[in-house]
Amino acid sequence: MAESQTSTETDWVSRFADDVIAESERRAPGKPVVVASGLSPSGPIHLGNLREVMTPHLVADEVRRRGHAVRHLISWDDYDRFRKVPNGVPGVDASWAEHIGKPLTSVPAPAGSAYPNWAEHFKAAMTAALGELGVEYDGISQTEQYTAGAYRGQILHAMKHRADIDAVLDRYRTKKDPAAAQGKGGKKPQQQKKVDEAELEAAEGSGAADEDDGSGNTAGYFPYKPYCGNCGKDLTVVTSYDDDTTELNYTCSACGFAETVRLSEFNRGKLVWKVDWPMRWAYEGVIFEPSGVDHSSPGSSFVVGGQIVREIFDGVQPIGPMYAFVGISGMAKMSSSKGGVPTPADALKIMEAPLLRWLYARRKPNQSFKIAFDQEIQRLYDEWDSLGRKVADGTVLPADAAAYSRAVRTAAGELPSTPRPLPYRTLASVADITAGAEDQTLRILGELDPDNPLTSLDEARPRLDRAENWITTQVPAEARTIVRDEPDKELLGSLDEQGRESLRLLLEGLDAHWSLDGLTTLVYGVPKVLAGLEPDAKPTPELKAAQRSFFALLYRLLVSRDTGPRLPTLLLAVGADRVRKLLGA
Repeated sequence: MAESQTSTETDWVSRFADDVIAESERRAPGKPVVVASGLSPSGPIHLGNLREVMTPHLVADEVRRRGHAVRHLISWDDYDRFRKVPNGVPGVDASWAEHIGKPLTSVPAPAGSAYPNWAEHFKAAMTAALGELGVEYDGISQTEQYTAGAYRGQILHAMKHRADIDAVLDRYRTKKDPAAAQGKGGKKPQQQKKVDEAELEAAEGSGAADEDDGSGNTAGYFPYKPYCGNCGKDLTVVTSYDDDTTELNYTCSACGFAETVRLSEFNRGKLVWKVDWPMRWAYEGVIFEPSGVDHSSPGSSFVVGGQIVREIFDGVQPIGPMYAFVGISGMAKMSSSKGGVPTPADALKIMEAPLLRWLYARRKPNQSFKIAFDQEIQRLYDEWDSLGRKVADGTVLPADAAAYSRAVRTAAGELPSTPRPLPYRTLASVADITAGAEDQTLRILGELDPDNPLTSLDEARPRLDRAENWITTQVPAEARTIVRDEPDKELLGSLDEQGRESLRLLLEGLDAHWSLDGLTTLVYGVPKVLAGLEPDAKPTPELKAAQRSFFALLYRLLVSRDTGPRLPTLLLAVGADRVRKLLGA
């Protein structure tokens, strides 16, 4: 039986699915529902770009759960021009600048790549990540579409109606903002400055948003750009076009080459972006396609496209929610042109696919959020595990249950999961202390719960592997935990009577409390016993201060620092015999 969500539930995916199904039945009854995404493999495809895919994926998956046929198209904009050499890409240097202006599929891949060109190199990592995330889609190469002549009829139609397209674009070229003196939307100057900076950053991160619209040509307006037959670049200028014969003349400002071609037979060029996008909406019958804020401001691609698809291509603009930025803990807004920004593949090395899906499912598209690559990932996993427990015991809110369901499964079935999902922060601490030694790791994890011991590390995978990767790739060397080899005799010798008594009580209780829960009770209970209280007494401010002082002493004696992994985990990791040695027993 198909799983479904009703429109009365409060999650955003169900509401969009309602709208998409209704619109599809109105426009194309009996045909598959078409949703779309567009990705430009101009460099590393980052976690901000992933929202372009996950938003329609989640809606498409809900439509599938309701028993409808769906096509999720991902247009690889690999026929876009190579705009600039991105920073921080291994195997790429300044010499790649000679390829600026060529299609991405005509640019050499980074040195050492196994792929035939630039576009395929950057598509590969994203394709693998989408497979791991359970995203079902039909990929369309725009290079293949254009060079095969798939859009020839649409190109000839656009050229015939170029004056009409120019008139639509001109409405926005001359548009003045009545609130300009105060700022867009009545915002104050300081607020406006932030908006402008965000829009500039967005434009820089998008390969398509800032492409020209075909204007600025002295011979008239032409919505089509040929790639040069000599140097292969798009630095061409159309000098004339004949509607009857489809004869087109152009010259190349890069190399001086000139050529006459018949557009009814010519396949080495493409429509300018603001015409190309709405053309594809009509061609594919797209019902739903989101867009980033850089495409959604007045005069931008999505807004202008809505006019062009209706007036020129006799089509309908898709339902198109704007999606907000995705950030990284401790990093500014992502731009793939700046290099070094995390990709979905990077995220999937340190977190499981359901958790990454959940981050996109739980927030409405217009809500920004951050993905944690720092210590915040531990809190995020705690929140995820807490949600899982609420789902299991039936105390979860409907919208949270829907987001959880969308994270752990698709219409095709469950995503792979960790059989025994131990706390991420515990796994990270163990990985930190053991440096990945499997025998030590299994010993420690097996002692966490003596009544139900872990017997194989496979039970804790893939979460264990993700935690190990996080420790080794994201935690600075100076923040790693190194357990002392020998006791700190100077510190032990300086302890007062209370300090020595606290260590005695801890060592005395080790064997009886040797489990994660038991050691938690022990380390928190020692200061209580010293204060003459019962081990389960409620903490007072004075008691909390005593506990912090005791914890700091243990950390200094075990790892020569004032802080470290949670003490119960640290004690288990160090082992009872070594703990006794380092604490002076």
